[in-house]
Amino acid sequence: MKIDEDAVRAGAAWTAVAATVPYLTLKVLWLTGCPVGSDDPGQLDRLWLLNLLTFGMDAIAVALALAFVRPWGRRVPAGLVAFPMWVATGLLGTILVALPLYLSSVLVLGPERSSGQSADTGITDWVFLVVYGGFTVQGLALITAFTLYARERWADLLRARIGDLPRSPTLAAQRSLGCVATLLGLGVAAARVYWAAGGTAGMPIAMAEEHPRGVAVMDAVAAVMAVAAPAALLVLVFRVRPGGRLRGPLLVAWTAAGSLFGWGSWQLVAFGVTTTRVTELRTAVPGLMPLVQAGQVVAAVLVLAVGAMALCERAAVKESAPPGERAADEEPAPSSEPATR
Repeated sequence: MKIDEDAVRAGAAWTAVAATVPYLTLKVLWLTGCPVGSDDPGQLDRLWLLNLLTFGMDAIAVALALAFVRPWGRRVPAGLVAFPMWVATGLLGTILVALPLYLSSVLVLGPERSSGQSADTGITDWVFLVVYGGFTVQGLALITAFTLYARERWADLLRARIGDLPRSPTLAAQRSLGCVATLLGLGVAAARVYWAAGGTAGMPIAMAEEHPRGVAVMDAVAAVMAVAAPAALLVLVFRVRPGGRLRGPLLVAWTAAGSLFGWGSWQLVAFGVTTTRVTELRTAVPGLMPLVQAGQVVAAVLVLAVGAMALCERAAVKESAPPGERAADEEPAPSSEPATR
């Protein structure tokens, strides 16, 4: 039975919009001084900047969902869609990976036992259920809608081969930056594996004393992403298996680098806003955690820059080719896939 991709995309996009409503409502209430879901109104006052920032981030997710189904979304410059969706894929995709792992650890090892030494967040348990339940639905729906949008807008790119990327004069620079990103990624992965395994050097004292299991899971996921993103990039810039599909390594680099950038940037901002007491800033290895977070952001930006450079050069070569050669270079879509309009 043939699937109506337009209907699926519309359903996924509107589901993503609906999934943002509880979160946006909470943020509006908190920003206007209503402490629903919190037993510490003063804590909400101190976090108003983070609440404003996260409200804006979810509002951008709504705009992206609408772009995937409205006619104007097809005319929006590619960068205005690709960059925020890259970050959204990284943030929401990481939750989609980490949340099942954390829940599995609870089923196998049982719930965590708090030492009582960490600072109370002031947020009640039901808020976390609403927020992360909404993020899960939003991630699945938004990524589904974007996948179908990309299949229509960039169909020829998704059918291309790795060997179709041009061997341009910038290829040496791309390979050099890819190697730098790999070294940074390996350093980030080593630190994240250390923390995931129970190490506490470099953590803020409050976090080191409690060492929540959820944080360890996120560190493990970040370590995998820090290896996967530059590895996929190296496959592209060194033209490994040139006859292979471009979309495989491109998807890995896109998701993993987005995760590194999104969560690294978010942790840098959140750490700077929320750590106000001297005791919270003290670490066994001063500056290690912010350094790791900054390293993964830089690695992600390098992956993004090299990937964008390679894809822009491919597009330029296609545009400059004579129409006959351009048509010959394009592989026809498999018969099992619906024709692109």
